[in-house]
Amino acid sequence: MTTHDALARWHTIAAQGSPRAALEQIIAENAVFHSPVVHTPQRGRALVVAYLSAAGQVLGNDSFTYVREVVDGNNAVLEFTAEIGGIFVNGIDMIEFDDAGQIVDFKVMVRPMKAMNKLWEMMAEQLVRNHS
Repeated sequence: MTTHDALARWHTIAAQGSPRAALEQIIAENAVFHSPVVHTPQRGRALVVAYLSAAGQVLGNDSFTYVREVVDGNNAVLEFTAEIGGIFVNGIDMIEFDDAGQIVDFKVMVRPMKAMNKLWEMMAEQLVRNHS
């Protein structure tokens, strides 16, 4: 599968709010998630799916949009904007795919600090809610 095909699958799933079942189909078993606020990389499909699903619920509103995309080999860098809780969010998703088109590494960077703090607060609430 080409990176462009794998990225198209990601866009479809993200547009649907990143449902867990769909994410489980595109995340490699040994995938790693790098949060903008959690120091330790989150390793394994279950944790990556949990974080991306929560992010989809927090950010997946009408304001979320990808505004720029750069693809190089198995890597994609996607810049996004959104509004959460009245705060403008600008961020980057850095995604690495394997040759089968599954996500093996997902890194998120967010700015400004006010947006990162709000995102951390809302993500923590969503992760607790999803595990209850």
